[in-house]
Amino acid sequence: MEYFIPVLILVLIGGGFILHWIPFPIWIQAMSAGVQINPMAFVGMRLRRVPPEAVIDPLIMATQAGLPITRNDLEAHILAGGDVFRVVKALIEAHNARIPLDFQKAAAIDLAGRDVLEAVAMSVNPKVIQTPPVMAMAQDGIQVRATCRITVKANIEKLVGGAGEDTILARVGEGVVTTIGSATNHKKVLGNPNLISQTVLAKGLDAGTAFEILSIDIADVDVGRNIGAQLQIDQAEADKQIAQAHAEQRRADAVAREEEMRAQVEESRAKVVEAEARVPRGLATALRTGRLRSA
Repeated sequence: MEYFIPVLILVLIGGGFILHWIPFPIWIQAMSAGVQINPMAFVGMRLRRVPPEAVIDPLIMATQAGLPITRNDLEAHILAGGDVFRVVKALIEAHNARIPLDFQKAAAIDLAGRDVLEAVAMSVNPKVIQTPPVMAMAQDGIQVRATCRITVKANIEKLVGGAGEDTILARVGEGVVTTIGSATNHKKVLGNPNLISQTVLAKGLDAGTAFEILSIDIADVDVGRNIGAQLQIDQAEADKQIAQAHAEQRRADAVAREEEMRAQVEESRAKVVEAEARVPRGLATALRTGRLRSA
């Protein structure tokens, strides 16, 4: 009896140690779900610092869905920093929707920073993205504002390395500007808004992106400023200011010439006065020298 308590403590410690390395509840859960796994595999997971539940739970999901995914696949993805739960859920949704997607491709999409689950959902249910108001000027000088709604679905094959939504929005905006700018007048655009969507859609703007454009719809189109008239007004104002500057320059030149002439007149007057002052002295000198005789 005296050894009972120490033995009990050793048993509890040993049992806790074994349960730490081999979590029997998780093992039993896996076996009951049809997942065959060696108990020693849990020791390997512990040594590799992979939480067993992070592997077993997705593995059970995959097995129940009939997906050919192995424990090693999941462990490798966890060690690479991936999210196995989202990958397995994406594979299950793709399998149910009959979308061709294997574990390696889904894992590569996840490790590339894409949301693979959202991508699969977008392949089943297309997503609508809206451009900000795009402003462009028709050839008659009238500005037109247009907003587009773009219906896209994910292109699973191009999710790794393909451009994102920002590229789609930029390309559609560029196409809208080109289409409006090539219109002879703004009324043509307002009268047939589908001209914008048809022209833009025909450009194949989804090339090299992770999406496939299904449709482009014009959500709103209206008239903006009369830029042509405003440019003419601005040009007239600029011409007026230039003319005023030239006139001011001419006035300043005239004032300068007037001041110069006035200075010349004053100088001439001074010379006349000086000459008149010399006359009496000249007469006096002439009388003294006898060159001038008094009458």
